[in-house]
Amino acid sequence: NHIRHYLHSPLHVLHARNIVNHNGIPCTGGGAAVPQPHSSPASEVPSPAEMEPDRPIGYGAFGVVWSVTDPRDGRKVALKKMPNVFQNLVSCKRVFRELRMLCFFKHDNVLSALDILQPPQIDCFEEIYVITELMQSDLHKVIVSPQPLTTDHIKVFLYQILRGLKYLHSAGILHRDIKPGNLLVNSNCLLKICDFGLARVEEPDPSRHMTQEVVTQYYRAPEVLMGSRHYGSAIDVWSVGCIFAELLGRRILFQAQSPIQQLDLITDLLGTPPLSAMASACEGARAHILRGPHKPPSLSVLYMLSDGATHEAVHLLCRMLVFDPAKRISGSDALSHPYLDEGRLRYHTCMCQCCYSVPSGRVYTRDFEPPADRNFSHSYDNSLLSVWQGKELIHRFITEHQQGKRVPLCINPQSAAFKTFIR
Repeated sequence: NHIRHYLHSPLHVLHARNIVNHNGIPCTGGGAAVPQPHSSPASEVPSPAEMEPDRPIGYGAFGVVWSVTDPRDGRKVALKKMPNVFQNLVSCKRVFRELRMLCFFKHDNVLSALDILQPPQIDCFEEIYVITELMQSDLHKVIVSPQPLTTDHIKVFLYQILRGLKYLHSAGILHRDIKPGNLLVNSNCLLKICDFGLARVEEPDPSRHMTQEVVTQYYRAPEVLMGSRHYGSAIDVWSVGCIFAELLGRRILFQAQSPIQQLDLITDLLGTPPLSAMASACEGARAHILRGPHKPPSLSVLYMLSDGATHEAVHLLCRMLVFDPAKRISGSDALSHPYLDEGRLRYHTCMCQCCYSVPSGRVYTRDFEPPADRNFSHSYDNSLLSVWQGKELIHRFITEHQQGKRVPLCINPQSAAFKTFIR
Protein backbone atom coordinates (compact mmCIF):
# COMPACT_ATOMS: atom_id res chain seq x y z
CA ASN A 1 0.00 0.00 0.00
CA HIS A 2 1.43 3.48 0.69
CA ILE A 3 5.00 2.21 0.22
CA ARG A 4 8.06 4.19 -0.78
CA HIS A 5 11.67 3.38 -1.38
CA TYR A 6 13.51 2.81 1.89
CA LEU A 7 15.84 5.75 1.15
CA HIS A 8 12.84 8.04 0.94
CA SER A 9 10.42 6.86 3.63
CA PRO A 10 10.38 4.69 6.75
CA LEU A 11 7.72 2.49 5.15
CA HIS A 12 9.21 0.09 2.67
CA VAL A 13 9.31 -3.43 1.34
CA LEU A 14 12.55 -5.11 2.39
CA HIS A 15 14.30 -8.38 3.02
CA ALA A 16 13.68 -10.12 6.35
CA ARG A 17 17.38 -9.98 7.24
CA ASN A 18 17.15 -6.19 7.20
CA ILE A 19 14.97 -6.19 10.31
CA VAL A 20 16.93 -8.89 12.17
CA ASN A 21 20.67 -8.57 12.58
CA HIS A 22 23.16 -11.43 12.52
CA ASN A 23 22.76 -12.00 16.26
CA GLY A 24 19.04 -12.43 15.93
CA ILE A 25 18.32 -9.15 17.77
CA PRO A 26 15.60 -7.02 16.13
CA CYS A 27 16.87 -3.76 14.69
CA THR A 28 15.31 -0.52 15.91
CA GLY A 29 14.09 2.56 14.11
CA GLY A 30 11.63 0.85 11.78
CA GLY A 31 14.31 -0.07 9.27
CA ALA A 32 14.90 3.43 7.92
CA ALA A 33 18.69 3.15 8.20
CA VAL A 34 19.20 -0.51 7.37
CA PRO A 35 21.78 -1.48 4.73
CA GLN A 36 20.79 -2.33 1.17
CA PRO A 37 19.43 -5.86 0.67
CA HIS A 38 22.32 -6.70 -1.62
CA SER A 39 25.41 -4.93 -2.84
CA SER A 40 25.00 -3.00 -6.06
CA PRO A 41 26.60 0.01 -7.70
CA ALA A 42 25.43 3.32 -6.35
CA SER A 43 24.23 4.26 -9.83
CA GLU A 44 21.55 1.54 -9.63
CA VAL A 45 19.91 3.10 -6.58
CA PRO A 46 17.67 6.07 -7.44
CA SER A 47 18.18 9.24 -5.47
CA PRO A 48 15.32 10.47 -3.26
CA ALA A 49 14.73 13.29 -5.71
CA GLU A 50 13.84 10.78 -8.43
CA MET A 51 11.25 9.01 -6.32
CA GLU A 52 7.57 9.83 -6.67
CA PRO A 53 5.09 9.23 -3.87
CA ASP A 54 3.46 5.81 -4.08
CA ARG A 55 -0.29 5.56 -4.19
CA PRO A 56 -3.28 3.25 -4.60
CA ILE A 57 -3.95 2.70 -8.30
CA GLY A 58 -6.85 0.25 -8.38
CA TYR A 59 -9.53 -1.52 -6.40
CA GLY A 60 -11.28 -4.71 -7.47
CA ALA A 61 -13.68 -7.29 -6.13
CA PHE A 62 -10.84 -9.42 -4.81
CA GLY A 63 -8.11 -7.00 -3.77
CA VAL A 64 -6.40 -3.64 -3.98
CA VAL A 65 -3.41 -2.61 -6.09
CA TRP A 66 -0.80 -0.02 -5.06
CA SER A 67 2.13 1.54 -6.85
CA VAL A 68 5.28 0.77 -4.83
CA THR A 69 9.04 0.86 -5.20
CA ASP A 70 11.19 -2.26 -5.13
CA PRO A 71 14.06 -1.42 -2.73
CA ARG A 72 16.36 -3.90 -4.47
CA ASP A 73 16.62 -1.89 -7.67
CA GLY A 74 14.40 1.19 -7.28
CA ARG A 75 12.00 -0.06 -9.93
CA LYS A 76 8.39 1.08 -9.74
CA VAL A 77 6.11 -1.95 -9.57
CA ALA A 78 2.51 -2.78 -8.67
CA LEU A 79 1.69 -4.54 -5.39
CA LYS A 80 -1.61 -6.42 -5.25
CA LYS A 81 -2.94 -7.23 -1.79
CA MET A 82 -5.23 -10.25 -1.71
CA PRO A 83 -7.08 -10.05 1.63
CA ASN A 84 -9.44 -12.52 3.33
CA VAL A 85 -7.88 -15.41 1.46
CA PHE A 86 -8.83 -18.04 4.01
CA GLN A 87 -12.41 -17.03 4.83
CA ASN A 88 -13.82 -20.16 3.20
CA LEU A 89 -12.81 -22.99 0.90
CA VAL A 90 -14.21 -21.33 -2.25
CA SER A 91 -12.13 -18.18 -1.63
CA CYS A 92 -9.09 -20.29 -0.86
CA LYS A 93 -9.38 -22.23 -4.13
CA ARG A 94 -9.98 -19.07 -6.16
CA VAL A 95 -6.93 -17.27 -4.77
CA PHE A 96 -4.69 -20.31 -5.15
CA ARG A 97 -5.81 -20.67 -8.77
CA GLU A 98 -5.13 -16.99 -9.51
CA LEU A 99 -1.75 -17.12 -7.78
CA ARG A 100 -0.69 -20.17 -9.76
CA MET A 101 -1.83 -18.56 -12.99
CA LEU A 102 0.12 -15.36 -12.33
CA CYS A 103 3.26 -17.46 -11.79
CA PHE A 104 2.51 -19.63 -14.84
CA PHE A 105 2.05 -16.85 -17.40
CA LYS A 106 4.98 -15.99 -19.67
CA HIS A 107 3.61 -13.67 -22.34
CA ASP A 108 4.10 -10.00 -23.19
CA ASN A 109 0.36 -9.28 -23.35
CA VAL A 110 -0.63 -11.07 -20.14
CA LEU A 111 0.19 -9.70 -16.70
CA SER A 112 2.28 -12.09 -14.61
CA ALA A 113 3.81 -12.20 -11.14
CA LEU A 114 7.29 -10.71 -10.83
CA ASP A 115 7.52 -11.74 -7.20
CA ILE A 116 5.48 -12.71 -4.14
CA LEU A 117 6.19 -11.18 -0.74
CA GLN A 118 7.60 -13.52 1.87
CA PRO A 119 4.74 -15.00 3.92
CA PRO A 120 4.81 -14.93 7.74
CA GLN A 121 4.64 -18.10 9.81
CA ILE A 122 1.61 -20.11 8.80
CA ASP A 123 -0.36 -19.31 11.98
CA CYS A 124 -0.20 -15.58 11.10
CA PHE A 125 -0.71 -16.08 7.36
CA GLU A 126 -3.89 -14.21 6.35
CA GLU A 127 -3.21 -12.23 3.15
CA ILE A 128 -1.02 -12.50 0.08
CA TYR A 129 0.97 -9.74 -1.63
CA VAL A 130 1.90 -10.18 -5.30
CA ILE A 131 4.25 -7.90 -7.23
CA THR A 132 3.56 -7.34 -10.92
CA GLU A 133 4.73 -4.95 -13.60
CA LEU A 134 3.36 -1.43 -13.11
CA MET A 135 1.20 -0.19 -15.97
CA GLN A 136 0.18 3.45 -16.32
CA SER A 137 -3.52 3.18 -17.14
CA ASP A 138 -6.24 0.91 -18.48
CA LEU A 139 -8.31 0.84 -21.63
CA HIS A 140 -11.47 2.10 -19.89
CA LYS A 141 -9.69 5.31 -18.86
CA VAL A 142 -8.36 5.71 -22.40
CA ILE A 143 -11.80 5.23 -23.98
CA VAL A 144 -13.57 7.77 -21.72
CA SER A 145 -10.74 10.31 -22.00
CA PRO A 146 -10.78 13.16 -24.55
CA GLN A 147 -7.60 11.76 -26.10
CA PRO A 148 -8.10 10.98 -29.82
CA LEU A 149 -8.07 7.28 -30.77
CA THR A 150 -6.84 6.74 -34.31
CA THR A 151 -7.40 3.63 -36.39
CA ASP A 152 -3.76 2.73 -35.73
CA HIS A 153 -4.40 2.88 -31.97
CA ILE A 154 -7.44 0.62 -32.28
CA LYS A 155 -5.65 -1.92 -34.48
CA VAL A 156 -2.61 -2.21 -32.22
CA PHE A 157 -4.78 -2.47 -29.08
CA LEU A 158 -7.06 -5.11 -30.61
CA TYR A 159 -4.10 -7.06 -31.94
CA GLN A 160 -2.53 -7.25 -28.48
CA ILE A 161 -5.81 -8.24 -26.80
CA LEU A 162 -6.29 -11.12 -29.21
CA ARG A 163 -2.61 -12.07 -29.03
CA GLY A 164 -2.86 -12.39 -25.24
CA LEU A 165 -6.21 -14.16 -25.48
CA LYS A 166 -4.82 -16.74 -27.91
CA TYR A 167 -2.10 -17.52 -25.36
CA LEU A 168 -4.62 -17.91 -22.51
CA HIS A 169 -6.97 -20.11 -24.51
CA SER A 170 -4.10 -22.28 -25.78
CA ALA A 171 -3.24 -22.94 -22.12
CA GLY A 172 -6.85 -24.00 -21.54
CA ILE A 173 -7.73 -20.88 -19.52
CA LEU A 174 -10.95 -18.88 -19.75
CA HIS A 175 -10.56 -15.34 -18.45
CA ARG A 176 -14.31 -14.80 -17.90
CA ASP A 177 -14.06 -11.08 -17.19
CA ILE A 178 -12.57 -9.41 -20.26
CA LYS A 179 -13.49 -5.71 -20.12
CA PRO A 180 -11.65 -2.41 -20.76
CA GLY A 181 -10.80 -1.98 -17.05
CA ASN A 182 -8.97 -5.33 -17.09
CA LEU A 183 -6.77 -4.34 -20.03
CA LEU A 184 -3.79 -2.39 -18.71
CA VAL A 185 -1.96 -0.03 -21.05
CA ASN A 186 1.17 2.12 -21.04
CA SER A 187 1.74 5.45 -22.76
CA ASN A 188 3.56 3.63 -25.57
CA CYS A 189 0.35 1.60 -26.22
CA LEU A 190 1.65 -1.68 -24.80
CA LEU A 191 -1.26 -3.70 -23.42
CA LYS A 192 -1.56 -6.52 -20.89
CA ILE A 193 -4.60 -8.57 -19.86
CA CYS A 194 -4.97 -8.59 -16.07
CA ASP A 195 -7.26 -9.64 -13.18
CA PHE A 196 -7.66 -13.40 -13.18
CA GLY A 197 -9.90 -13.53 -10.12
CA LEU A 198 -12.70 -15.13 -12.18
CA ALA A 199 -10.49 -17.16 -14.51
CA ARG A 200 -10.71 -20.92 -14.63
CA VAL A 201 -9.63 -23.87 -16.72
CA GLU A 202 -11.86 -24.76 -19.65
CA GLU A 203 -14.26 -27.61 -18.85
CA PRO A 204 -14.19 -30.28 -21.59
CA ASP A 205 -17.18 -32.20 -20.19
CA PRO A 206 -20.39 -30.47 -21.36
CA SER A 207 -22.40 -32.22 -18.64
CA ARG A 208 -20.43 -30.41 -15.92
CA HIS A 209 -22.14 -27.22 -14.81
CA MET A 210 -20.14 -23.99 -14.72
CA THR A 211 -20.64 -20.73 -12.81
CA GLN A 212 -23.12 -18.43 -14.56
CA GLU A 213 -22.39 -15.23 -12.63
CA VAL A 214 -19.33 -14.35 -14.70
CA VAL A 215 -18.27 -11.45 -16.91
CA THR A 216 -19.31 -7.85 -16.28
CA GLN A 217 -22.83 -7.53 -17.69
CA TYR A 218 -22.08 -5.15 -20.61
CA TYR A 219 -19.53 -7.66 -21.99
CA ARG A 220 -21.42 -10.86 -21.15
CA ALA A 221 -21.97 -13.30 -24.02
CA PRO A 222 -25.58 -14.24 -24.95
CA GLU A 223 -25.08 -17.91 -23.97
CA VAL A 224 -24.23 -16.81 -20.42
CA LEU A 225 -27.12 -14.32 -20.35
CA MET A 226 -29.45 -17.15 -21.42
CA GLY A 227 -28.40 -19.40 -18.56
CA SER A 228 -26.24 -21.92 -20.39
CA ARG A 229 -24.78 -24.36 -17.87
CA HIS A 230 -21.67 -24.91 -19.98
CA TYR A 231 -19.62 -22.52 -22.11
CA GLY A 232 -16.15 -22.20 -23.59
CA SER A 233 -13.56 -19.72 -24.78
CA ALA A 234 -16.11 -18.08 -27.11
CA ILE A 235 -17.40 -16.02 -24.17
CA ASP A 236 -14.06 -14.16 -24.07
CA VAL A 237 -14.21 -13.50 -27.83
CA TRP A 238 -17.68 -11.95 -27.44
CA SER A 239 -16.27 -9.63 -24.76
CA VAL A 240 -13.44 -8.59 -27.11
CA GLY A 241 -16.02 -7.85 -29.81
CA CYS A 242 -17.89 -5.54 -27.43
CA ILE A 243 -14.60 -3.79 -26.58
CA PHE A 244 -13.72 -3.46 -30.28
CA ALA A 245 -17.03 -1.68 -30.89
CA GLU A 246 -16.41 0.50 -27.83
CA LEU A 247 -13.00 1.53 -29.16
CA LEU A 248 -14.60 2.50 -32.47
CA GLY A 249 -17.57 4.37 -31.04
CA ARG A 250 -16.14 5.57 -27.70
CA ARG A 251 -19.26 4.29 -25.93
CA ILE A 252 -20.45 0.97 -24.52
CA LEU A 253 -22.15 -1.08 -27.25
CA PHE A 254 -24.73 -2.89 -25.07
CA GLN A 255 -25.37 -0.75 -21.98
CA ALA A 256 -28.44 -2.19 -20.25
CA GLN A 257 -29.88 -1.95 -16.75
CA SER A 258 -30.49 -5.69 -16.33
CA PRO A 259 -29.47 -9.02 -17.90
CA ILE A 260 -32.86 -9.32 -19.64
CA GLN A 261 -32.51 -5.85 -21.14
CA GLN A 262 -28.93 -6.74 -22.08
CA LEU A 263 -30.26 -9.70 -24.07
CA ASP A 264 -32.88 -7.48 -25.71
CA LEU A 265 -30.22 -5.00 -26.86
CA ILE A 266 -28.19 -7.84 -28.35
CA THR A 267 -31.18 -9.21 -30.30
CA ASP A 268 -32.02 -5.67 -31.45
CA LEU A 269 -28.64 -5.65 -33.23
CA LEU A 270 -28.23 -9.29 -34.25
CA GLY A 271 -31.89 -10.15 -34.80
CA THR A 272 -33.90 -13.01 -33.30
CA PRO A 273 -31.59 -16.04 -33.12
CA PRO A 274 -32.61 -19.40 -34.64
CA LEU A 275 -33.61 -22.23 -32.29
CA SER A 276 -30.30 -23.98 -32.97
CA ALA A 277 -28.42 -21.02 -31.42
CA MET A 278 -30.47 -21.37 -28.22
CA ALA A 279 -29.98 -25.10 -27.73
CA SER A 280 -28.15 -24.67 -24.39
CA ALA A 281 -30.34 -21.85 -23.08
CA CYS A 282 -32.56 -22.28 -20.05
CA GLU A 283 -36.29 -22.59 -20.71
CA GLY A 284 -37.15 -19.14 -19.30
CA ALA A 285 -34.63 -17.30 -21.50
CA ARG A 286 -35.70 -19.22 -24.61
CA ALA A 287 -39.35 -18.43 -23.88
CA HIS A 288 -38.52 -14.74 -23.44
CA ILE A 289 -36.93 -14.60 -26.89
CA LEU A 290 -39.68 -16.58 -28.62
CA ARG A 291 -42.65 -14.69 -27.18
CA GLY A 292 -41.31 -11.37 -28.43
CA PRO A 293 -41.76 -10.09 -31.99
CA HIS A 294 -39.37 -11.43 -34.60
CA LYS A 295 -36.45 -9.02 -35.05
CA PRO A 296 -34.42 -8.74 -38.27
CA PRO A 297 -30.68 -8.09 -37.92
CA SER A 298 -29.57 -4.45 -38.07
CA LEU A 299 -25.81 -4.91 -38.34
CA SER A 300 -25.53 -2.01 -40.77
CA VAL A 301 -25.73 0.39 -37.79
CA LEU A 302 -22.19 -0.72 -36.86
CA TYR A 303 -20.92 1.39 -39.78
CA MET A 304 -22.20 4.43 -37.87
CA LEU A 305 -19.94 3.84 -34.85
CA SER A 306 -17.26 6.14 -36.30
CA ASP A 307 -15.23 6.88 -39.41
CA GLY A 308 -12.99 3.99 -38.35
CA ALA A 309 -15.84 1.52 -38.82
CA THR A 310 -14.66 0.49 -42.28
CA HIS A 311 -15.87 -2.59 -44.15
CA GLU A 312 -12.92 -4.62 -42.82
CA ALA A 313 -13.54 -3.47 -39.25
CA VAL A 314 -17.26 -4.24 -39.34
CA HIS A 315 -16.62 -7.62 -40.99
CA LEU A 316 -14.32 -8.68 -38.14
CA LEU A 317 -16.71 -7.22 -35.56
CA CYS A 318 -19.60 -9.22 -37.02
CA ARG A 319 -17.52 -12.41 -36.82
CA MET A 320 -16.98 -11.79 -33.09
CA LEU A 321 -20.55 -10.73 -32.27
CA VAL A 322 -22.25 -13.96 -33.34
CA PHE A 323 -25.12 -15.17 -31.14
CA ASP A 324 -24.28 -18.85 -31.55
CA PRO A 325 -20.95 -19.52 -29.77
CA ALA A 326 -20.28 -22.50 -32.07
CA LYS A 327 -20.23 -20.12 -35.06
CA ARG A 328 -18.33 -17.28 -33.38
CA ILE A 329 -14.77 -16.74 -34.61
CA SER A 330 -11.99 -17.94 -32.30
CA GLY A 331 -9.34 -15.61 -30.91
CA SER A 332 -6.69 -17.42 -32.93
CA ASP A 333 -8.63 -17.13 -36.22
CA ALA A 334 -9.44 -13.48 -35.54
CA LEU A 335 -5.71 -12.75 -35.54
CA SER A 336 -5.59 -13.86 -39.19
CA HIS A 337 -8.16 -11.26 -40.25
CA PRO A 338 -6.71 -8.67 -42.69
CA TYR A 339 -7.94 -5.82 -40.46
CA LEU A 340 -5.19 -6.68 -37.99
CA ASP A 341 -2.30 -6.82 -40.50
CA GLU A 342 -1.26 -3.21 -39.80
CA GLY A 343 -1.57 -3.70 -36.03
CA ARG A 344 0.67 -6.76 -36.22
CA LEU A 345 3.25 -4.91 -38.32
CA ARG A 346 3.31 -1.90 -36.01
CA TYR A 347 3.56 -4.02 -32.86
CA HIS A 348 6.40 -6.20 -34.09
CA THR A 349 8.26 -3.34 -35.78
CA CYS A 350 8.76 -1.18 -32.71
CA MET A 351 6.87 -2.41 -29.63
CA CYS A 352 7.39 -6.12 -28.97
CA GLN A 353 10.04 -7.99 -26.96
CA CYS A 354 10.19 -10.99 -29.31
CA CYS A 355 11.77 -9.15 -32.26
CA TYR A 356 14.88 -6.99 -32.22
CA SER A 357 16.81 -4.55 -34.37
CA VAL A 358 20.34 -4.93 -35.71
CA PRO A 359 22.36 -2.46 -37.85
CA SER A 360 21.19 -4.20 -41.01
CA GLY A 361 17.49 -4.09 -40.08
CA ARG A 362 14.82 -5.78 -38.00
CA VAL A 363 15.05 -9.46 -37.00
CA TYR A 364 11.54 -10.88 -36.65
CA THR A 365 10.48 -13.84 -34.54
CA ARG A 366 9.32 -17.00 -36.28
CA ASP A 367 5.97 -17.03 -34.46
CA PHE A 368 4.24 -13.67 -34.07
CA GLU A 369 1.44 -15.06 -31.89
CA PRO A 370 2.93 -17.94 -29.88
CA PRO A 371 0.63 -20.29 -27.96
CA ALA A 372 1.39 -21.49 -24.43
CA ASP A 373 4.02 -24.22 -24.34
CA ARG A 374 1.77 -26.36 -22.13
CA ASN A 375 -1.69 -26.44 -20.57
CA PHE A 376 -2.25 -24.88 -17.18
CA SER A 377 -2.69 -27.64 -14.59
CA HIS A 378 -5.65 -27.51 -12.23
CA SER A 379 -5.25 -30.96 -10.70
CA TYR A 380 -4.86 -29.41 -7.23
CA ASP A 381 -8.45 -28.07 -7.28
CA ASN A 382 -10.12 -31.34 -6.36
CA SER A 383 -7.50 -32.17 -3.74
CA LEU A 384 -8.32 -29.07 -1.66
CA LEU A 385 -10.77 -30.25 0.97
CA SER A 386 -10.31 -27.74 3.81
CA VAL A 387 -9.25 -24.14 4.40
CA TRP A 388 -6.29 -25.21 6.56
CA GLN A 389 -5.08 -27.58 3.86
CA GLY A 390 -5.37 -24.71 1.37
CA LYS A 391 -3.39 -22.42 3.65
CA GLU A 392 -0.62 -25.01 3.91
CA LEU A 393 -0.51 -25.53 0.13
CA ILE A 394 -0.43 -21.80 -0.64
CA HIS A 395 2.24 -21.17 2.02
CA ARG A 396 4.38 -23.96 0.59
CA PHE A 397 3.81 -22.76 -2.99
CA ILE A 398 5.01 -19.23 -2.18
CA THR A 399 8.02 -20.49 -0.22
CA GLU A 400 9.06 -22.85 -3.01
CA HIS A 401 8.47 -20.16 -5.64
CA GLN A 402 11.00 -17.90 -3.90
CA GLN A 403 13.77 -20.49 -3.65
CA GLY A 404 16.84 -19.72 -5.70
CA LYS A 405 15.54 -16.32 -6.79
CA ARG A 406 16.32 -12.77 -5.76
CA VAL A 407 16.51 -11.56 -2.18
CA PRO A 408 12.95 -12.06 -0.86
CA LEU A 409 10.78 -9.12 0.15
CA CYS A 410 8.42 -8.55 3.04
CA ILE A 411 6.47 -5.70 4.64
CA ASN A 412 8.13 -3.67 7.42
CA PRO A 413 5.48 -3.63 10.21
CA GLN A 414 7.53 -1.19 12.34
CA SER A 415 7.06 1.59 9.83
CA ALA A 416 5.19 4.70 10.96
CA ALA A 417 2.77 4.31 8.06
CA PHE A 418 2.12 0.60 8.60
CA LYS A 419 -1.34 1.12 10.12
CA THR A 420 -2.40 3.26 7.18
CA PHE A 421 -1.03 0.65 4.81
CA ILE A 422 -3.01 -2.17 6.45
CA ARG A 423 -6.19 -0.10 6.68
